[in-house]
Amino acid sequence: MQELMQSLGVSENLFNYLIMPLLIFIARVGDVSINTLRIMFMMNGKKNIAPILGFFEALIWLLAIGQIFQNISNPMSYIAYAAGFGTGTYVGMYFEEKLALGRVLVRIITPNPNPQLMEYMKEENFRFTNVGAEGRYGKVQLTFTVMKRDALAKFIDKVRSLDEKAFYTIESVKRISEDDLNVMDDKPRFNMSFFSKART
Repeated sequence: MQELMQSLGVSENLFNYLIMPLLIFIARVGDVSINTLRIMFMMNGKKNIAPILGFFEALIWLLAIGQIFQNISNPMSYIAYAAGFGTGTYVGMYFEEKLALGRVLVRIITPNPNPQLMEYMKEENFRFTNVGAEGRYGKVQLTFTVMKRDALAKFIDKVRSLDEKAFYTIESVKRISEDDLNVMDDKPRFNMSFFSKART
């Protein structure tokens, strides 16, 4: 690659200290972002797309590490590699949040019955179970519900508006038994044809 750049009139210093580190940085951002998405698809049972992402992740990583070994005496390569890893982690998390794949289980504990919350979940067609329980300071209400991740933020805002003392926990759900709650049918919040095809 260096010979190609020199034939195009690019100086050796410009290539070693700017172009090559930039390419390593971009490659590292790409493979770490893909790694984050691959893990997300694996957690949601996407058996078809995860191996494809793994292939491209490994390929990009090999290209990046190969360039480092070819420029092993260049400290900018190491800095670009590390910076790409950090940036790729952020980018991967951003896409993971925007895709909002799968469903989550939400547990809500309130000190008193909350009929307004029950009515809200009925209006939004959330399936839920509400039971009485015993806490450290006495009787409480325990509510379980499963919903799409893209509905979570709005739901939590509603819970907080109805009961500021409500305690809740959230965890990912890999599979559920009902067909109309099938995680595999979820769609992302923004349109990406590549990922849309991956869901079929």
